[in-house]
Amino acid sequence: MTQIVVRHYARPAARKHLWIGIAMAAVALVFGIEQAVLWFSTHPMALTGLQASLFAGLATGLGAIPVLFMRRPQERLMAPMLGLAGGMMLAASVFSLLVPAVQTVAASGTPWSLGVATAAALLAGAAMMHLMDKRTEHSHVESVEASKVMPHIGLVVAAIALHNIPEGLAVGVSAAAGVDHGMTLGIAIQNVPEGWIVASAMVALGAGPWRAAAMALATGLVEPVGGLFGVIASSTAGAALPLALAAAAGAMLWVVSHELIPASHRPGREAAGTAGLIAGFAVMTTLAVGI
Repeated sequence: MTQIVVRHYARPAARKHLWIGIAMAAVALVFGIEQAVLWFSTHPMALTGLQASLFAGLATGLGAIPVLFMRRPQERLMAPMLGLAGGMMLAASVFSLLVPAVQTVAASGTPWSLGVATAAALLAGAAMMHLMDKRTEHSHVESVEASKVMPHIGLVVAAIALHNIPEGLAVGVSAAAGVDHGMTLGIAIQNVPEGWIVASAMVALGAGPWRAAAMALATGLVEPVGGLFGVIASSTAGAALPLALAAAAGAMLWVVSHELIPASHRPGREAAGTAGLIAGFAVMTTLAVGI
């Protein structure tokens, strides 16, 4: 097949068609960018949501900086750090997603029917994450050094991407809907220790410190991808906004329950993991009240 392609593009006529294709792709890209700029100019809150998810994602790269000078966080710090992330995500899903969704439903003309639909959207968000988890081959970052057989680095990256998509989705939805309530800052704060854990896991898998830090930053930049879907859903939902908020909350709750709580509450770490979880919830409570 490769030789066929080589012979095909070796012919002058084929090269001409190739350049025509490249030119058409370039025109389509420019048109797409122009339309995106126009859409964001008419939807300023959507741009705010995208910027918020980008800010939160960049914090992962900031957290990866310590790996340039030291290796993995001490074992005794892993449980509270993971618990802190879980507590902040749990609180963020409540204060910035579920509470605004419930308030909107209560103020609507059909609270019962919209309430049932909102609950269904919550379950759908969790089910979507469960399906993605089942269908995407991955390996959890917190178990890298504890495993007897080192997983492929791509599997770890896939797991981190699965974790970051609902974060970006939630930040994008809440910021675009104007119900952030500290969500963006909270997710950014919890992404800092997460970046350190991710980068140190990459080092354990054989990556150099600079490459590990760059890969941690790249995984954080998955969040704006989720954020883009979030701002589109929030901007086009209209009266169905509670459904978008609830779906993002369901995805976040699934990550907390399926990944962060089990990782932070391994045998012997339960007290430290619980302390981190409560501390994270307290931090987000403060941010929700103060912002």
